[in-house]
Amino acid sequence: MIPKEILKKVRQIQITTRHMVNDVLAGDYQSAFRGRGMEFEEVREYQPGDEVRSIDWNVTARMGHPYVKRYVEERELTVMLLVDMSSSGKFGTTDRLKREVTAELCAVLAFSAVTHNDKVGVILFTDAIEKFIPPKKGTRHVLRVIRELLYYEPKGSGTDIAQALEYLNKITRRKAVVFLVSDFLSEGYERDLQLSSKRHDLIPITITDPRELSFPKIGLIELEDAETGERIEVDFRSLRARSEYSKGAEVDSRSRKELFRSVGIDSIDVVTDKPYVHEILKFFRMRERRL
Repeated sequence: MIPKEILKKVRQIQITTRHMVNDVLAGDYQSAFRGRGMEFEEVREYQPGDEVRSIDWNVTARMGHPYVKRYVEERELTVMLLVDMSSSGKFGTTDRLKREVTAELCAVLAFSAVTHNDKVGVILFTDAIEKFIPPKKGTRHVLRVIRELLYYEPKGSGTDIAQALEYLNKITRRKAVVFLVSDFLSEGYERDLQLSSKRHDLIPITITDPRELSFPKIGLIELEDAETGERIEVDFRSLRARSEYSKGAEVDSRSRKELFRSVGIDSIDVVTDKPYVHEILKFFRMRERRL
């Protein structure tokens, strides 16, 4: 039996995210990913008006006159949520932890997918692969996903994005839409990011608390790395300390965005004190314009 308080929290997220999906994001999900899932159907004779680029030159050479390849859009897509469950997700200085924002955001993406008859699967990871939920359709499946995102207790505390991407590529043979949701406190994942982006439609979503970007003038503070346990004291009364802290966060953010651009993938930035639905909507509409 699932405790009542867990069911209540899952139900609250369902109600909140259903509203976003039905009233705010209605149609935008489908428009953003229209035309990506194409599969080969047949070869037929060339007809006036057909795209020259669709000519199958091998068949044309054998038959002596032009033939073209015909593709149809796949009836359904597979959406994979690759979610960072490391200890840094338990950090939060707003009304919600990063992990809670992650769960709600993933619920929006999952409900958007199943509303359009797509499958949703989940990989939870830390510095190890924690849990794999195979892709399925339906509201009951999404509710299970939300429950795991909220209440799963990971065994690891660190973050290994490279291992998570490698695992994704092993278990997901066909092209999928992959949302990689993390605060990206990890290193050495550049090669796996590039490989995964060639195989899938990979979309990184960075979750950040505002205090990870800057600190106010509040005095001497002990900071602890949630993943390693390392502690340092910083005197934020010092303008120099506050400035260096903000510059460090800015450099990290810029480097991450440059990496994503170099690989050729779109990304979404979410700060926990701002409405994430606006960032998702902006992303969907950018993708729609591009398509």
